Parts: sequence; structure tokens; C-alpha cells
Amino acid sequence: MSSSTAAGRLVILGTGGTIAGRAERASDNVSYTAGQVNVADLVSAVPALSASRFEVEQVAQVDSKDMGLSVWQLLVRRVAHHLRQPDISSVIVTHGTDTLEETAYLLQRLLQPIKPVVLTCAMRPASALVPDGPQNLIDAVAVAQQAQGGVSVVCAGQVHSALDVAKVHTYRLDAFDSGDAGALACVEEGRVRRFRDWPQGGAAPVDAGELERFLSVAALPRVELVTSHADSGGDMVRALVAQGAQRPVRGIVVAGTGNGTVHRDLKEALDDARARGVRVVLSSRCAHGRVVPHPGLAYDHSQGLSPVKARLALSLDLLGG
Repeated sequence: MSSSTAAGRLVILGTGGTIAGRAERASDNVSYTAGQVNVADLVSAVPALSASRFEVEQVAQVDSKDMGLSVWQLLVRRVAHHLRQPDISSVIVTHGTDTLEETAYLLQRLLQPIKPVVLTCAMRPASALVPDGPQNLIDAVAVAQQAQGGVSVVCAGQVHSALDVAKVHTYRLDAFDSGDAGALACVEEGRVRRFRDWPQGGAAPVDAGELERFLSVAALPRVELVTSHADSGGDMVRALVAQGAQRPVRGIVVAGTGNGTVHRDLKEALDDARARGVRVVLSSRCAHGRVVPHPGLAYDHSQGLSPVKARLALSLDLLGG
């Protein structure tokens, strides 16, 4: 299936997820199996897209809760390949919702695309009585044709930046939010109404060394995520460090309370880990806001990234030594 728009060809890459899921009953929106429907079938089943033809490619077929390095590497290669083609104007990726924010961040950091890369998804399977995937796909095509670059996420009529987006609801169709930054835009009957600037593709030169290391490595440096809470202890951190050379922990991201505060018992263990060469980065478990730097801050902070994105960012940093 190949197609073109006035600006150039548009590519749709499928990775599975709920948007490609099936349940035994059309009334069942939760007990489904993700990643069952081919992306070409998803596109051809949307009447509003029948007037256009798209280049469609099945990169993977996974439940995004199981997203891992091998699929990421393949996806990054295929997105980069298509972006290099002069006649391709933009790339759309269908993806599961559970880890979509991490994949979006990864693509933005590694590729810094000047052309639009748009991720979309669904909260109901393709077999649902009223699936949300078709409208999300229609909206993603509109954004891909009108955006100005960078990686964005389209869901429930809202457009989010890869750096800010987070899944914030377990069930609602509008499951994503951009925190204090707010959505980039919304889609209204095929027209994109922008609220703020698009994520800057090419804002920083692509680090060719980092990209090559990511694509060739067999495993990312191990970075674990721990959470500070009332009655926290340091046993988990000490256990991670004690694993030693068998599978060494290179970094720990701590989701702190409030403005990155950490329970004293947990901090004691983190300080010991850092003394042993483990990188420690501080984020906040709060849904909104970011760790505001101050003189008493115990560790490097996450530069506004959520805990899961900070974990991925630290792993990529450690990949470069």
C-alpha cells in the first residue's frame, strides 16, 4: 500500500498495541489481546482514509507493556530510514498506550526529526463496538500533514509533545496529559489548532555516536527506578548494589516526594550506592510539576523528565560512558 500527499509520501508503521487488539466479545473493552490486527488492515478499515493510500509497514506486533530494546532498535532504524527518503514527508507509528511515552521520548532524543513523527494509539481494541483507534488514526494523519517537525503523540483529539506526554488514566479514552506544559494542539474535523510551538526537530544535532551505540548494543546499561514514600527503607537499593558484576546496576532514578525529597533511610542507601559508583538521578512522583533545583538538592535532577523517561535518559547517558 503506497500513497502520496501534496507534500510527499506518508508512511505508517505498526508496532501492535490495543489499537491492533481483539477481544472475544465486541462489548469487552478490557479483556482483549493486544497486537492482533495487521496495520495495513487497520488503515484499510477506516473509510475516511480510503481516498488516500499510504506506505504501510508492520515493524512489530507487541503489547506495549512488553516493549523492549530489540523492538526499539528495529523501530528506530525503520523511522530513520523513512525520514531519510526525500519523497517522504512524515511518519506515523501506531503503538500501545502503556509505554508510548517512553518510545516517543526515545525517538525524539535519538533522531531529533525535522520531519513530523506522530505516534498514535487506542484505549479500546479494534474489535470494540465503538473503537477509538480509527479516529485517532485519522487525527494522526492530519497532524502528520500539518505539523512542523519533531515527535508528537495524538490521542482523543489532543496533540502532545514527546517530552511532556504521560499516560495518566487507566481506562478513559483521553488517557494522556502533558502536565503544566499543556497540549501542543487539538484536532478539529481534520484541522489542527495549535496552542504552542511544535517540538523542535533538529533543535540539537543528532548524536551519531549515541544513535550508533543504541542500535548496536545488546543491552542498555541497567538503570532501576525506586520510589520514596512514607516508611521507606533502603533494602531494595542495597540489594540492587549487592548483585555486583552478575548484572551491575549502573544507575538509579528515584521518584521522590514533592519537590524531589527523599526519605532519610532511603537516602542513606542511595548515598552509599553513589559512593560505589552508581549514578543517582532525582525526579518527582507528582503527576504535575518538576523538581525545582535548589542548593539542598541531594542528587542530579531529571531536567523535568518523568521518572520513566528519566530512567531511559540516564541509561542512554551511561551508554556513552
